[in-house]
Amino acid sequence: MSALRARCPDCRTLTAVALGGDYQCHSCGREFAAGMVRVPRAWGGGGESMAEAAWTQLPYPEAEVVERDTLEDETAAVAANLPERPLVLGGSCCAHIGAAQELARRHAGLSILWLDAHGDLNTPETSPSGNQWGMPLRMIIDSGAVPPDRVWLLGARNLDPPEVEYIAAAGVRTTGAPASGPVYVALDADVLDADEIASFMPEPDGLSVAEVERILSGLDGVVGIGVTGLRLDERNVEPVTRLVAATLR
Repeated sequence: MSALRARCPDCRTLTAVALGGDYQCHSCGREFAAGMVRVPRAWGGGGESMAEAAWTQLPYPEAEVVERDTLEDETAAVAANLPERPLVLGGSCCAHIGAAQELARRHAGLSILWLDAHGDLNTPETSPSGNQWGMPLRMIIDSGAVPPDRVWLLGARNLDPPEVEYIAAAGVRTTGAPASGPVYVALDADVLDADEIASFMPEPDGLSVAEVERILSGLDGVVGIGVTGLRLDERNVEPVTRLVAATLR
C-alpha cells in the first residue's frame, strides 16, 4: 500500500489511498483510476486564465498541488509527487515535462501521444513569443527522456516554420498512434473543436471530442495523462472527464 493520500472528490475525506495503480477511498469506498496533480501555472505572458483552469473540478482524488516559482522547480516537484498512475491537470503544457520525465524513468521505452493544435517544439532561439508554454515537448525530447521517434504529435495545425523543420528532421510522427504501451498522453484542449470545449488558445478546424475519444480508447498501456490549455468553465468538466475515462480504462 502506498503512503500517498488524496482527498476524495465525492465525500471530501482525506482518505483516498493509492492501492497499486488505483485509488480507493477508505471512507465512502469509491475507487478511482488515477490520482490527480494540479499544476496551476502558465509560464508565459497573459496565461492567467489557463493557470486558473487547473482548479477545474474533476472526479479524481487530488494527490498534490504543485506551485513553484520557477519552471525548473515545478518540473522537479511534479516528478517527485507523481502518483503511480497520474492525471496531471494544468495550467500550461509545461505541466507535462515533469510527468513525462518521471514516467520515462519508471517505464522503459515510454512513448508520448501529444494532442495539440500547436507543436510546442520551439526553443528560446526559435520562439516568436518567448513563452515557455510553446516549448515543453521540445524540452522533453532534448532532455533525453523520450526520443523524437517515440513521439506522436496529432491535431497540430498552427506550427511555426522552425517546428515544421524540426518535425521533418527529427522524425516526430504526425499520423497514427503508439501501437502499445507504455504511453503518456498529453492533451491540450485546443486540439479540440472550439464549439465543444473552452480552451485558452482555440484554433479553427479542431478534432471533435468523439474523434479524440476514439483515438484514446484505442491506446494500450497508458501509464498517465495530462490535460492542459483549458479555461475555467464548468462546461469543460463533461468532455474532459469523458476523455480521461476513455484513456484510463
